Amino acid sequence: MKTGRKIIVYIATSADGYIARPDGDVEWLNRRPPTVDYGMQAFYASIDTILWGRKTYDWLLDYYKDKGRKSGMFDRKLANYVFSRRPPKRKAPGVEFVSEPVKAFAQRLRATSGKHIWMMGGGELIASFLDAGEIDKFDIHLIPTFIGEGIPLVAPRHRDVPLRLRSARKYSDGVVRLRYDVDR
Repeated sequence: MKTGRKIIVYIATSADGYIARPDGDVEWLNRRPPTVDYGMQAFYASIDTILWGRKTYDWLLDYYKDKGRKSGMFDRKLANYVFSRRPPKRKAPGVEFVSEPVKAFAQRLRATSGKHIWMMGGGELIASFLDAGEIDKFDIHLIPTFIGEGIPLVAPRHRDVPLRLRSARKYSDGVVRLRYDVDR
């Protein structure tokens, strides 16, 4: 296990293993009770960097535009990196685009001082980091909802990546939090 800064996938999935519907929609997540934190405040305090895939970034911009919100989508107190081979001409405030190889970027980022790193996703970016050996932990919130089809947690490829269960917690609304270390 790498020491220092960890790259952690902190995410919710449907009971059938999807992080979003095929079009990226995650409205099914908004049905959760707003009074339950699921450990988010403590996790958010432990990070200073978020890694985004380009599709997730574009979806977020569209989502907030539809809600009439034009700014403040990205917490400027954190470093926000979006992975894209073709960065847009105009970027959202508080975002830096990355086109370098995943392994080189991750090693450069880990070499800097700071808190842990949140791998926001989506599934393609998670797969790229996983295949490069650059994911340390998965913190998965299994939502008791089937959505039938969608974007899988990790983009499908032939791989065997053993995980070591650190903890499991059941919430009163049926959500289960599964915390894993990537077993190298």
